[in-house]
Amino acid sequence: MNKVILIGRLARDPELRTTPSNLSVATFSIAVSRPFTPQGGNQETDFINCVVWRRQAENLARYCHKGSQIAVEGRIQTRNYQAQDGSKRYVTEVMCDNITFLGTKDANGATGNTGNNYQAQPATGGYQNYESQIPQDVQGMPTTDISEDPFKGFGEEITLSDDDLPF
Repeated sequence: MNKVILIGRLARDPELRTTPSNLSVATFSIAVSRPFTPQGGNQETDFINCVVWRRQAENLARYCHKGSQIAVEGRIQTRNYQAQDGSKRYVTEVMCDNITFLGTKDANGATGNTGNNYQAQPATGGYQNYESQIPQDVQGMPTTDISEDPFKGFGEEITLSDDDLPF
């Protein structure tokens, strides 16, 4: 199985080109931090070359720039070619099947919704906005205090009997 999933930041702006058959292709490099710090104390980073085709290539070039955080899903592919000096060169790169834009749209420099970022919409109709009822810590993150009922304020209690269960 040849499967790669990477999360990192663009090391440079994506380079968008068009093939003679009018297909869009973007090449880019993603900086991925290693999950450990060596004894020297500096965290090391790998710079991985990637290629994406068609509509995703256009969207990547339009909405992301150097420093944008993205998630890449694809496969590793190797190829070789003859350089101008006659030497044989080998290239290893990730052929992207799916790219997800991470972070906020302001961080990616986009003007529309980017990737799968969830943006809360105001409550409409007969629904109430329960987000204000979720307890938060000092940094605005939801707390996990189990002493309180997590469903308090979400409507009336429903009682089920054994006869209501299908098994």
